Amino acid sequence: MQIQGLARRLQVLARETPNRIFANTSSGPVTFQTLASAAEGFAQRYHDRGLRKGDRVVVMMANSLPSLAIIHGLLRAGLVWVPVNPALVGASLAHVIRTVGPSLIICDHEVTARLSECAEAEGIPVDPMQNDELPAAALPVSAEFPEPGDLASIMFTSGTTGPAKGVMVSHMMLELAAQGVVLCGDMKTGDNLFVWEPFYHIGGAQVLMVPLLRNVHLTIADRFSASRFWQQVAEAGCTHIHHLGGIIQILLKQAESPWERAHKVRIAWGGGCPPIAWRAFEQRFAVQIRECYGMTECSSLTTWNNDGVVGSVGRAMPWFEIELKDENGRTLQPGEGPGEIVVRTSLPGAITQGYYGNPAATAKALQPDGFHTGDLGSWDDDGMLFFLGRMTDSVRCKGENVSAFEVETVANLHPQVVDSAMVGVPGEVGEHDILLFIQTHDQSTIELDQLWRWMAERLAPHQRPRYVKVVNEFQRTPSQRIQKHLLPTGQEGRWDAAQLKKAP
Repeated sequence: MQIQGLARRLQVLARETPNRIFANTSSGPVTFQTLASAAEGFAQRYHDRGLRKGDRVVVMMANSLPSLAIIHGLLRAGLVWVPVNPALVGASLAHVIRTVGPSLIICDHEVTARLSECAEAEGIPVDPMQNDELPAAALPVSAEFPEPGDLASIMFTSGTTGPAKGVMVSHMMLELAAQGVVLCGDMKTGDNLFVWEPFYHIGGAQVLMVPLLRNVHLTIADRFSASRFWQQVAEAGCTHIHHLGGIIQILLKQAESPWERAHKVRIAWGGGCPPIAWRAFEQRFAVQIRECYGMTECSSLTTWNNDGVVGSVGRAMPWFEIELKDENGRTLQPGEGPGEIVVRTSLPGAITQGYYGNPAATAKALQPDGFHTGDLGSWDDDGMLFFLGRMTDSVRCKGENVSAFEVETVANLHPQVVDSAMVGVPGEVGEHDILLFIQTHDQSTIELDQLWRWMAERLAPHQRPRYVKVVNEFQRTPSQRIQKHLLPTGQEGRWDAAQLKKAP
């Protein structure tokens, strides 16, 4: 496969088709010429600040026209884009900054106050963005275009036995991620992709590159809105939507509306569609489900299902090979499972070089036989892959992978908490809610609503527990690890944070 180079491709298309629409945003349509010029302008701004190829830049911004242009500007300049959820606070934010050692932090204006409270951010220049103004047209920046193997981004994915890990994503990997979207979504000329997912996720980041590879354009929403979803995609004339986590179930729970059949959407591509909802979604909304599986470490999309087998994530992308291995390392054959999903590639560079500043985690995942994902899968008799869940200690909640380590670390800082354990329990609309078990000093009483508010000040919204339950003590292994599988996850005795919203 020929890798074109995303940054170079944007400038080429801006010259060849300057008035072609790249994306429709809340600020209006953005042409290739406008985006390329803004990217050059931002690249020049950071070059003038003294930043050079390979320097890390943290970006904490919501979806917007400036954040779109800044991302492409960083790629153009050869700088390393470090996307961070703008709601991240406390120890999690400090860990990211400490790990990457950024030369600059770019953020929405309202984020600056939180940065001032983060000791690790002290002394790092901050560039707050206050409006939708783009830099004036600039001459092409003097920096050379990056090479396919150059580092494009460090994207943090939640850890399980330690803090979140920064996945090193090359320009090649980002391009392959977009190619995966093209294959999974069966993109055609003139297609219009609805983008609701945040840019700081690989799910959003990869879609921002698709118009560079195919003659399609984007419709970018500020955020996901279940009640307005079908009206938005219908009015915009979108042909593709992305489903992730509980989106399928959320949309099925909405009241019937004339908009849900008045759209042009052909395909819903993504991951996490429950088999029980698959056909119901297709029949109600007249949209084909095309499921995929992947992870940031393997250029995002590793498999895609274009055979319509309900519940399956399909077969490997052309540049990948997949094996399932049991706990003894034996390779499982069609019809067998479960086993760990192990990914190999025929295209050097399609798999990450590792986790930034974390050689131990890199060595554990990158082994001679391939990339060990930590995920479980099984084969059917025809060699179709079925994803069975994560082996790792994290919970998928509100579209985010939430590390138990990060939540437990915060909870354990509370003066009344001896130890804690986070698990996932089935949510009302798919994915999971967080249930946090706590053990207190000498079985002392604790006001759980006060504990929750204390944690809420130190955790991002997606990290905050839905439920809290007090235990007398934890059952542990000989190595003193909490045996989470023995915890009582039933409803009895658990405090529900939802009652805070119902209080007068």
